[in-house]
Amino acid sequence: MQATIILPNQLFEHNPVFDTGVTHYFLVEEPLFFSQFPFHKRKIALHRASMQFYKDFLLSKAYHVTYYNAQEPLSDIRNLIVFLANHGYSHIVVADPVDNYIERRLTQLCDKHNLSLTILDTPLFINSKADLDLYFKGKTKYFQTDFYIQQRKKLGILLNNNQKPQGGKWSFDTDNRKKIPKGTYIHNYASSENDLYYREACSYVEKYFSGNYGVLDDSLIFPHNFVQAAASLDDFLEKSFEFFGPYEDALIAEKSFLFHSVLTPALNIGLITPAYVIERTLQWATMKEIALASLEGFIRQLIGWREFIRGVYVHAGTRQRNSNFWQSNRPLPQTFWTGNTGIFPVDVTIAKLLSTAYSNHIERLMVMSNFMLLSHIAPKAIYEWFMTLYIDAYDWVMVPNVFGMSLFADGGIMSTKPYISSSNYLMKMSNYPKGDWQEKWDALFWYFMTEKRSYFEKNIRSNMLLKVYDKFSAEKKAIIQEVAQDFFC
Repeated sequence: MQATIILPNQLFEHNPVFDTGVTHYFLVEEPLFFSQFPFHKRKIALHRASMQFYKDFLLSKAYHVTYYNAQEPLSDIRNLIVFLANHGYSHIVVADPVDNYIERRLTQLCDKHNLSLTILDTPLFINSKADLDLYFKGKTKYFQTDFYIQQRKKLGILLNNNQKPQGGKWSFDTDNRKKIPKGTYIHNYASSENDLYYREACSYVEKYFSGNYGVLDDSLIFPHNFVQAAASLDDFLEKSFEFFGPYEDALIAEKSFLFHSVLTPALNIGLITPAYVIERTLQWATMKEIALASLEGFIRQLIGWREFIRGVYVHAGTRQRNSNFWQSNRPLPQTFWTGNTGIFPVDVTIAKLLSTAYSNHIERLMVMSNFMLLSHIAPKAIYEWFMTLYIDAYDWVMVPNVFGMSLFADGGIMSTKPYISSSNYLMKMSNYPKGDWQEKWDALFWYFMTEKRSYFEKNIRSNMLLKVYDKFSAEKKAIIQEVAQDFFC
């Protein structure tokens, strides 16, 4: 007999397993998705609601479906594989789990128990692993810009007839850095329906995961079925798309979503696919004559960064997760879980995160990761924090983004420099108020720069900053050292 295992991130309307003839489906609330960390309640609720919906979707297609709750031992694929081997199954078919731990467990256990295993390409991404090999294989360092240009040419997106980029350049990133003017109207995020699936999920979370982090209520509901996910995309295209490009990197203290699509909660579990998002987006942009800066910026996130991150994970994820270039080893203070660090941008971001389980990429990179790196916090502790609190966080997302992009803990496998800044950058891009937090932030910035001087001196731009520091008075340098040391105590 054949069986397939469906994980919480494999809820595809057109699942590749459907074409294999397998009729026995095991839908599992795998511990790596439900209990590995005390995940945000909204994330658990999203998984529960979407998986219950998907169970009914499979039943409507006349498949034989077995569903294992997180509390049942057989929700763990390590137990499930043994069970299947002992109950007459000889062949397991799965879509690529896009998770190194799960893939390793599947291959090792199927081999141990004499089960044949077929792993199919996943529609969670545009590229197959074989496609990714064309860029990543044999390299020790990866450059997103090179990969992105390759993708544009391969897919034929935003190209002129001569295979040159529309608008004369491949990236309009420099046009994506405007501060949102005061008084600009920002549409509210279109919350999905509070249906039976979501209400059951809330009850389930409060029964079994009441001690987890975060708020769970019906004021914010992320898409948990196919129709809702497609509607969420259309809402973004209609209301926010034209403003996405200019304000992509902007920050507003009291707002979580701004002009971002907020598609990743649904996209990263398969309820909507990148292929569909790209097709629909290009249609809309043509129909509505969307500015190229917004269109290219959004496409870049999909076929550039998202696909690139997965490629880095496949080819270098194990190296990254075991790296610590800066030798940062401070434990994560409890205040990073509660939002009481005393640093305004950090605390306001954590408050929004506990409420929504989401923040935009600049809050993740230039607020949270930036400050955590300056605070010398251990990379694995930071990885756990992101995995726990973000609704769209999965191993393939967070290993490259945390150890590589955010912290430079991998020493530069995918980035040319660490993303750190003084408070000036945040003030430039946000409406954050001035305050004592700036002195602390800047002290940590200069402390980090001088402590890692031997590295930063090798870079022209960062060496210029060190020369600025060298011109500070002895008194100012002493204050910087004192403020930084006080923070570490």
